[in-house]
Amino acid sequence: MGMGRRFLTTTAVLDIAALAVAVLIGLAFVPDFGQGVEPIRVFPIFGAMFGGAVVGSYVSVRSWGMGAPRPSYGRAVSIVSIGVSLTALAVVSTRMYWSRPFFIISSLAWLGLALAHRAYRRRRPWAESIVAISNEKELVEDLRNAPHANLVEALDPRSEPPSRPFPPGTVMAVDLRAVLSDTMAQYVSSLHLAGRSMRGFTSVYEEHTGRLPIVHLMEGWELTEPLEARGPYVSLKRTIDIVLVTITAPIWLLMCALISVVIRLDSNGPVIFAQERAGRGGKPFTLYKFRTMVHDADFNGAQFAVRDDERLTRVGTALRRFRVDELPQLWNVLRGDLSLVGPRPEQIPFVERFGRTIPFYTHRHLIRPGVTGWAQVNFGYADNEIETVEKLSYDLYYLKHVSPWLDLSILGRSVWTVLSGFGAQ
Repeated sequence: MGMGRRFLTTTAVLDIAALAVAVLIGLAFVPDFGQGVEPIRVFPIFGAMFGGAVVGSYVSVRSWGMGAPRPSYGRAVSIVSIGVSLTALAVVSTRMYWSRPFFIISSLAWLGLALAHRAYRRRRPWAESIVAISNEKELVEDLRNAPHANLVEALDPRSEPPSRPFPPGTVMAVDLRAVLSDTMAQYVSSLHLAGRSMRGFTSVYEEHTGRLPIVHLMEGWELTEPLEARGPYVSLKRTIDIVLVTITAPIWLLMCALISVVIRLDSNGPVIFAQERAGRGGKPFTLYKFRTMVHDADFNGAQFAVRDDERLTRVGTALRRFRVDELPQLWNVLRGDLSLVGPRPEQIPFVERFGRTIPFYTHRHLIRPGVTGWAQVNFGYADNEIETVEKLSYDLYYLKHVSPWLDLSILGRSVWTVLSGFGAQ
């Protein structure tokens, strides 16, 4: 088991242990609950709470995907929320014996303990020791800067192997595209026979950066084959989108009404901004969002959107920060233009330009674009072609690893951005 999986397993165990302590705290504050005429009836709610904790922890572990995990406060809130919701559902559906004070105290204590052990672990997060055998200097540098990667050394595949041993547990990340010298090939083979952890450089890079190394793509089949394998889920995403947008309609429609009034009072011009974007397969569609810029901001043609754009209105700045300017795009989701999660749709002129100048750029159109996406929660705006390439590496990572768990992670981080105003834009 890799360090990342061990970290996630330990976190899940600590969360369940925190619930056990929280239950004892609840009993200490409500001692009568469990000392009634039929104390055996107390155990079902205990079982429901622990079952909810297991489900919440499982969802959290699966939704990390390949990415390197970290002690996340948002994850603690989501796990406790899932556990509490499932327990409440069990109480309502089975009419089991329960105590409201005990349930509230135990739930709050559980959340507090889950946050506390994450706060302690964030003081010294885990790091995986890695020796990279690759001549891709930029990719090696990306790996060096990854928060959970401790790059012990970067070796040139054509050089002589090092004479000193590396610490136990060090992962040897071998670039399978590189041509190894005879001595380096013997060195790698010997380490493998000796039981040293050997992994492909590309997979290590993806896990620690959340990006796809575009220079390692050959003809794009590395993207299309994994996407075809996930075809059933990609097809199911449409149904999931419709259900989620429909059941949350009372909330987002009310928010849209309030935002419309504020925009109208703040500046002249229409409330809704419409623009042609490239959808699935490059097919054009009209995207809707709340106007955040002055009227006729695109008078001089298509321009990159940047964080501190001078064309932003006062209200538009706040809408961008909390990303609620995207709410009208939920109508695009219902129409089938967008999915809730996917690569963000780009303006047509930029798509035509980047399709000619950036390799594999058009592959991002193999899947329906999204209101939010992996690139949005990790990178944000790109205001030049170099940053567009970097952003594309996140989009292609999503394309390769699309799954319900990855989508759940992206939606959770997007909701956190909306609620807090922090995170990639």
